[in-house]
Amino acid sequence: MPEEVGGRMDTLKAVVIGAGQAGLSAAHWLARRGLTPWEEFVVLDANKGPGGAWRHRWDSLTFDAAHGLHPLPGLPLGAPDPREPASAVVRRYYGDYERAFRLPVLRPVRVAAVERPGDGGTHDDGPLLVRAADGRVWRGSPTADDGPLLVRAADGRVWLTETVISATGTWDSPYWPHYPGRESFRGRQLHTHDFVAAEEFRGQRVLVVGGGTSALQFLLQLDAAGARTSWSTRRDPDWTEVPFDAEWGVAVERGVGERTRAGLPPLSVVAATGLPLTAQYRAGIEAGVLVSRGPLARITPTGAVLADGTELGLDAILWATGFRASLGHLAPLGVREPGGGVLMGDDGVRVVREPRLFLVGYGASASTVGATRAGRAAASAALARLGQAGARPASAAPAPAGLNASVG
Repeated sequence: MPEEVGGRMDTLKAVVIGAGQAGLSAAHWLARRGLTPWEEFVVLDANKGPGGAWRHRWDSLTFDAAHGLHPLPGLPLGAPDPREPASAVVRRYYGDYERAFRLPVLRPVRVAAVERPGDGGTHDDGPLLVRAADGRVWRGSPTADDGPLLVRAADGRVWLTETVISATGTWDSPYWPHYPGRESFRGRQLHTHDFVAAEEFRGQRVLVVGGGTSALQFLLQLDAAGARTSWSTRRDPDWTEVPFDAEWGVAVERGVGERTRAGLPPLSVVAATGLPLTAQYRAGIEAGVLVSRGPLARITPTGAVLADGTELGLDAILWATGFRASLGHLAPLGVREPGGGVLMGDDGVRVVREPRLFLVGYGASASTVGATRAGRAAASAALARLGQAGARPASAAPAPAGLNASVG
């Protein structure tokens, strides 16, 4: 395992950034196909414990109301209590998974940058650097002609690695759209990212902004908790009665994959999937709760003005406006295309502009089903890059004493 500043380390074969669905899947397959945990690869996770983005979801999001969670390879999810908070279910499941396969998870480590050490070199030569956020640093020397990458954490720690699998998802990048007057509002504004409980808004006038399923869930919860809600969407809600089955999922992934292979940024989830017209949502429409008032024009100190001129007096605005891919740590590599997307290879995980970098939980692999498959694809692609595609399976090694491994 790397030593701290002033010491020396052997370059790692792989660093996985993020211990959510995609990151754990990738780590599982790296170990299963021959890399030795802690000695040849590690997983860097920004959270204080297992669960990925799910650990931050509001308690009222129960398992039965959450989008389906696809099991990780090698360990069934089982049949959780549908009334249990999804955050608790996933924290427990991911923690069990990390322990069962003795995965080399270091946390909390927030990765600040992935770099090419020295003068940067070209896309194919020179090492890459992974740096942590707390300042601790490890150094090493390249072992191959094209060298490793440098992974730098926000605390200052650094890892050298021959490949990077970035699985940072979207939770850390909430999207706040700009509307005139938004800074002047004297009430409460919050994003999906910061929502805790609908009961906080009992008796208040709340505007929910956004056209996705999270907006629908918030509206129903807020209404049930005694809030007076209004709903604003930029376009008419995209209701669909198309069954959300395997055939539909393949078609959605195909469409999203076509965009990322063209270097275009992924569309919002609802733009790719539409809104399922379930019995619960039909009832919400009939009750007048899930009826959009149309687009916003501007925000005022005491409320909002809709595009049709209607003025709303408000106590709070909930921005259910989605998330963007968390890719800021990859900025030093210059992998974004002019339009803001990342050009992906035909396998959906290889970044064309940096062949040592593999991206999962992005585009078509942002769903739990897609993330599990992408983790395996990224591990396979990284091993092929390392010349170890046919490596024999190896059991996970325990964490060395004194390291901050994940123990649940």
